[in-house]
Amino acid sequence: METLKQRLQAQAKAEGFSLMRVGRPDVIGHVPAQLADFVDKGYHGQMGWMAERLPWRGDPMALWPDVRSILVLAESYAPEQDPRAVLDQSDRGAVSVYARGKDYHDIVKKRLKRLARWLIAEAGGEVKVFVDTAPVAEKPLGQAAGLGWQGKHTNLVSRDLGNWFFIGSIFTTLELPADAPEVDHCGSCRACLDACPTQAFVAPYRMDARRCISYLTIEHHGPVAPDLRAMLGNRIYGCDDCLAACPWNKFAVAASDIRYATRGDLDAPPLAELAGLDDARFRERFSGSPIKRIGRDRFLRNVLYAIGNSGQPDLIDAVRPHLDDPDPTVADAARWTMQRLGQLTA
Repeated sequence: METLKQRLQAQAKAEGFSLMRVGRPDVIGHVPAQLADFVDKGYHGQMGWMAERLPWRGDPMALWPDVRSILVLAESYAPEQDPRAVLDQSDRGAVSVYARGKDYHDIVKKRLKRLARWLIAEAGGEVKVFVDTAPVAEKPLGQAAGLGWQGKHTNLVSRDLGNWFFIGSIFTTLELPADAPEVDHCGSCRACLDACPTQAFVAPYRMDARRCISYLTIEHHGPVAPDLRAMLGNRIYGCDDCLAACPWNKFAVAASDIRYATRGDLDAPPLAELAGLDDARFRERFSGSPIKRIGRDRFLRNVLYAIGNSGQPDLIDAVRPHLDDPDPTVADAARWTMQRLGQLTA
């Protein structure tokens, strides 16, 4: 007869998850010290929420004292082609794979809630579901539960899925058999470290987020440091270089949900077109996309930096209207771009 855990794993697959493992809430005792050191060194940059929620992030039982088991689930969003191909198209914008389709937060959370309701109906207990936005150490929990291991690029890597997957978790008061933790399989490989355009990794398994392009284009408010702007290339939202370089992606599983497929308007979008978006058109265009959350001004800043890195003076007409933009960061980006393209003296 199938156990509850076996039926739960089958139900997770039926809901669309690629992989499920079970862990204990008390197995990441090393995390608080690591997080505190990360914050003390300032590697978190402007992500103040990391410092504010350290106790919860380092201990699941501080977040919910009644939790006894944690289901950690992976959902693949693997691309069909190498996402780095667009980096050679200097007049086009490069958008991180995870943000080219519908917002994964909504999709994954709804799956988690359906699976959680199934678990309650089958076995009772209480549950809480989390996807990325809560102070949950998903990657260390994923490794402790055997879902994968944290690679040298700090992301979770799976022998079954590579590293193109979202992580969700279900906390439950039920006692479920835990899986064995996963061990590190990176070996001597440093492909992800060498692929980073900004040398954001201060050491294997250790990142300074302040140099990470994903952080700079998404989390960072205000102007990007001048010495880093040229390194952004045409990346306007996130960066996939370290993920795409991982050789374990030979085991990547294609995304099963069509909603993760690249939207037509996010498949190498023309920078000139994006530079023309006002706030209303920005909101309309990116409705249902994670891009919407950074707002028009930060997005336009990124687009202008990309135009400055394009080496194409014919894009100047898309930049000039923003020299007097009400947002000082956008105006600064426009002036920098004009200078880069030789149309304005410093």
